[in-house]
Amino acid sequence: MIPRRRWVPVLFVAGLLTACGLVIGRDFPSPTPDMIRTGKTTKADLVRFFGDPYQVGIDTGDLTWSWLYGTKHSKGEIAKELTVRFDAQGVVRTYSFRSNHPEDMARLR
Repeated sequence: MIPRRRWVPVLFVAGLLTACGLVIGRDFPSPTPDMIRTGKTTKADLVRFFGDPYQVGIDTGDLTWSWLYGTKHSKGEIAKELTVRFDAQGVVRTYSFRSNHPEDMARLR
């Protein structure tokens, strides 16, 4: 059994992490319909609007980029994710955006 005095630092650090919260990715602006147009918006446009992607990959043979931002703290979790699929010329083929940020929830409902 672990002595009680060893638990004090562990509980203190756990409390600090909970109070400070956890952040994943980096914040980016929520897209509006005029920011991303399928068949027109390019990779360079997206980097200009949102910064470098958080993740890159391939989906059914298409290059994909994703932006992710999430925070977790004592009041709950807030997250948003933008995923874009490109055609062979580097132009947006499809995209999806999901968020539970209060501003996005109000705007997209």
